[in-house]
Amino acid sequence: MIAIGSDHAGYSLKNIVINHLREKGLEYIDFGPSSEDSVDFPDFAEKTATSIQCGQCDRGILICGTGIGMSIAANKFNGIRAALCTTEFHARLSRQHNNSNILALGSRVTGKDLALSIVDEWLSTEYLGGRYENRNIKIQQLERKAGKED
Repeated sequence: MIAIGSDHAGYSLKNIVINHLREKGLEYIDFGPSSEDSVDFPDFAEKTATSIQCGQCDRGILICGTGIGMSIAANKFNGIRAALCTTEFHARLSRQHNNSNILALGSRVTGKDLALSIVDEWLSTEYLGGRYENRNIKIQQLERKAGKED
């Protein structure tokens, strides 16, 4: 199951991505928003990230104007590895090396065709594990250390 959310700037691209997922027969949950009315992106990053944390969804896609705000907000949640990707190469390596579980896109900086290509690359790429596993374990250790100091 794929979680998807946006802010008002990402709303249009979110709907394009949803249609693309639907055409591919992929299941998703749309965490909003339901219009282009102004909203605060952290609210939708939280809904998407927590759906992954609790196991309701396996991965997520977040879209705002640049993708920066969504990636920053989503990465505040333990176990979330949100990657802002602007190319298919970024998407592939974010999955292969970092086991990213949220793809962040910027609707104002990434065109529709490129965005869909990035989504396809990200969804079809598997984590390699192996030599990358120790690095990802160290990221988890950093999360735990940061959580203890709050």
